[in-house]
Amino acid sequence: MIVVDVNTIAYLWIPGELTSFAEAALRRDPHWVSTLLWRSEFRSVLTGYLRRGDLDTESVTRCLEGAEAQLSGHEYLIPSTLVMEKVATSRCSAYDCEYVALADDLNTTLVTSDRQILDQFPSLAVSLSDFAELP
Repeated sequence: MIVVDVNTIAYLWIPGELTSFAEAALRRDPHWVSTLLWRSEFRSVLTGYLRRGDLDTESVTRCLEGAEAQLSGHEYLIPSTLVMEKVATSRCSAYDCEYVALADDLNTTLVTSDRQILDQFPSLAVSLSDFAELP
């Protein structure tokens, strides 16, 4: 089991340069979990793609439905106190600290491409590219 943030989820569902890494990470560990926050953040990411014309409504719907089905039953509401403990010891946003706090609470790894998270929480976070390439 790994915790994934919205970026990792987006790289899997929205074709791009890091999609192959996300696919490799999924093959390596198919048990992805996340915070409930990922849904709102993913909708926001997809809104940008839709408004720029990079994805049409049908593609956005397909991405949403696929990601929601993948993570259904694997989403957690993390206590605010745990999130704020991570905020207090870093320069990361509360949004980012939700993912970090979940990884810590579940005693697992957060797979992310967020440089700030990787820098601030090296014992809890691993880069998507590193995780995807690990044997």
